[in-house]
Parts: sequence; structure tokens; C-alpha cells
Amino acid sequence: MLGVLKDPMKSTPFNRRDFIRASAIATLGFHILPAAARGANSRIQVGCIGTNGKGRVDTMATAAAGAEIIALCDVADPRQPGLGRQKQKKNKAGAAETILDTFPQARFFTDYRTMLRDMPGIDAVTVSTPDHHHFHASMLAMRGGKHVYCQKPISHSIWEARRMAETAVECKVQTQMGNQAHAGEPIRRGVELIRAGVIGRVSEVHAWTNRPIWPQGMTAWPKAEKVPKGLDWDLWIGPAPFRDYSPEIAPFNWRGYWDFGAGALGDMGCHIMDMPYWALGLTAPTSVEAKHEGGNAISAPRWSTVTYQFPRSILGGPVKFVWYDGVVSKEGVYQHTPPEELWKADFPTADHVFRRFDLVLVGEKGRMFFNRSRQDWVYKPESLTNGFTQPPKSIARVPGGTQEGKGEDGGGAYVEWLNAIKTGTPALSNFASSGPFSETVLLGNLALRVGRRIDWDAKSLTATNAPEAASIVRRTYRKGWELA
Repeated sequence: MLGVLKDPMKSTPFNRRDFIRASAIATLGFHILPAAARGANSRIQVGCIGTNGKGRVDTMATAAAGAEIIALCDVADPRQPGLGRQKQKKNKAGAAETILDTFPQARFFTDYRTMLRDMPGIDAVTVSTPDHHHFHASMLAMRGGKHVYCQKPISHSIWEARRMAETAVECKVQTQMGNQAHAGEPIRRGVELIRAGVIGRVSEVHAWTNRPIWPQGMTAWPKAEKVPKGLDWDLWIGPAPFRDYSPEIAPFNWRGYWDFGAGALGDMGCHIMDMPYWALGLTAPTSVEAKHEGGNAISAPRWSTVTYQFPRSILGGPVKFVWYDGVVSKEGVYQHTPPEELWKADFPTADHVFRRFDLVLVGEKGRMFFNRSRQDWVYKPESLTNGFTQPPKSIARVPGGTQEGKGEDGGGAYVEWLNAIKTGTPALSNFASSGPFSETVLLGNLALRVGRRIDWDAKSLTATNAPEAASIVRRTYRKGWELA
């Protein structure tokens, strides 16, 4: 029954009245023994929302970074055969091992609302769900005084990103978006170099990805199939419009459907666009326009090119920022790439550009080809750095953040977030900065979905030339999941 969800740990139903009550309690800041009260050396107690796929990585890395995992939540029960047992790890004896075997002391839930209601002693949560749950899980946690690490983009809609950034400040919690490379050496050094003027004032940025690596451009919903044992499909749908279960949607291909995901741009934009957005001090664009193939009301396109116009950077002058997805080689020829005059004369083959790098910045002195997970960047002309004084390391570095700051070893972003909880010094990808950044990324999808240029008023979150965009800027939630 829609809107009436079973608590897996009790026999009583968890209905809309419980949901509102839980929200109200959380809003009052009801929280037992926060980490600050235990002392700086105490282990932070974390509940992990989403434990399969990327959720497992976030859970393992948070534990490796020093947290104590006391609760696990996933709509796919790992104790049941089916979806919950996919991609299991093997122990040393070669036997399948679930996330519950790894953390036997953790209490398991299938509904994060129940977890937050029944375990107020949790200090912090990781949110590693499909995009359409990011807002609800994070907001309820923050309103309960819990710190939040949320995967990118931090929300499904633009309005949600704004509310999450505001709520983090209101609730005085430490937050972090899961664009892990933000904590790594390559991005932080890249920011310092660009701001020091290594290529001069930047006028253009071109960023690309080979994604989507899942289906996009679908024109109809897939045929309904039987829900696998151990999967609570109604909970998986959550605040989104109800759709019948299909393996063509979950556990992975949801990214291509607008109801649940944000396409290739939402998946990779918060990673690849990060360094120049940060380095140039960009805020909101004044306009965004897109071209694509296959995008429609149901699905993100098979490929797209999205152009953002920013009025000014901290280096001065406007910036054109172009995003390209679906940049793949077909019969040896790359498709949907940046203009050839930016790269073709400087590299032996297109592979040297599109496999090695993921963006190029165009400055008044030359160009910088950059990749967030390596430091052998290329400058054109190659003489660009001759006589250039290397700037000092002015941005704080993170233990374990030598490269992207990712993986199950607990480095980089996870250490930075836990340190923020202990010290009160915010992580650098906290919601105050990653919220506006997520808004910008998601504006590209707004242009794709509306089908024309968007003239954007960031203050009011309004597409001034496209009133029909309002329902995408702020989506409507399924009955029983209302949250403001």
C-alpha cells in the first residue's frame, strides 16, 4: 500500500503519521550523546544509508577512516537471496560475505526513516542511495542533528540542493558531498596553479566524459517484472512517482531515468567540472543551453553538449563552460568532442586527449589539459611554465588524499569529513559550496529537459524565460513522502 511502509524491526506499520512525527522530533534537534560530547578522541558512530555498490565503498571507507559503523540501511536486504546479495565480497576462505558479516555489530534497517527514528544516538550518516533519495535521507538526518556525507549530486532537483545547503547551516552539522577527488592532491594543486595565473585569465572550459555506460534515450518504461526476494520495491521508489520493478531500472540503470537519476551529467559533472568551477570561483550561470540526441520526458539523452555562460570569474571576465558526454570512439573516430582546434594539432591521436584527460582550460596565455586523478598535466604551448613561479600550497591537504581520495582505504574525503565532525572545521566540499555547485550541474539537465536555452535567476531559482521549468526545479513527492 503506497504511503504505508513496514518497519522491518517491528510489527507495527510505519505510516505518514510516524513520518511527520519523526520529522518533528528531528527538527527539535533530538540527539543523544553527539560526538562532541564524547570528546575528540572518541569514535564517531555512523549509520550508512545504502550499502550496495557505491554504498559499500562509502561504508568501508568511512570505517577505515576511523568511524564506528553502528547501523546499516538498504532496501535490498543482504540476508535474503536476490538483489541484496549481488556483488558480494569474498572472505579469505573464498566464501561470500555480506555487509552484515563485515559489521556484525551494526543494526540493519530497510527504511532510513525508521533507522533515524529508532537510533537517535547515531552521530552521522552516509547517503549512498539513488539520487532521488538524497534529499529526504540527508534532510531528515540533518534535522536530527546528524552530520552527513552524501553522494553526488547532493540532490535530485535544484531546489533540493538549495534547501540542503541552508539546512546544513541552520542545523550546524558537518557535511560533505561525495565528489571524492575534491580532497585529492590533483584538484587542490590545480586550483592553486590556475589562481596563480599559470595560463592567465581563463575564458573557456571544455569538460568531457565517455558516460553514459548505461542505457539512455529510452522512450517507454520497461515491462514490469517480479520483484526479487529481499527487495522492498516500494521503499526503493520512495518519493518518486511509482513505477513497476524492472531489472532495466535497478540496481544500476536508474541513472538514465529522470524520475530517479540525473543522467551522465549528474553522474560525472560533479567530478569533472569541479576543479575549474572551484579555481575560477564560479557561482551561478546566467544562461544554459543544450543540444542532444535521444533525450525525452522519460530518459536522459544518449549524448549531450551543454553550454553554461558565467558572467565573471575571480580572474576577471566571463567564462564559457561546455560539457560533453557520450565522448566515445566509434571505428576509431571520437564523437561529440570539443572543437578540434583546441587539441588536434597538439596530440598524436585523439586517444591521447580523451583517454588521458577530462577537461581543458583555455586562458589568455595558453591551455591546460587536466585530469583529476593524475598530475602529469599538459600545457600548450609547452613553454608556458618556463619562468613561472610555482605558488605555495595554500589549500589544506588531507591525509590519504594523494590522488582522488577515494576507495575503501578510508583516505581523502572520508578522513576530511570525520575530521570536520571532530574539530568543527568544515570539509571543503561541504554543502555550503557543493550545494551551489550541484545546482549548476543540474541546471544543465534543466536545459536538456525543457528543450531550450534557460535564462537563470539564481536568487529566486527561476528560469525567467521558461515558466514550465518550475516543476523540474522543484519536484512533487509521492504521497506519504512530503518534505519541505
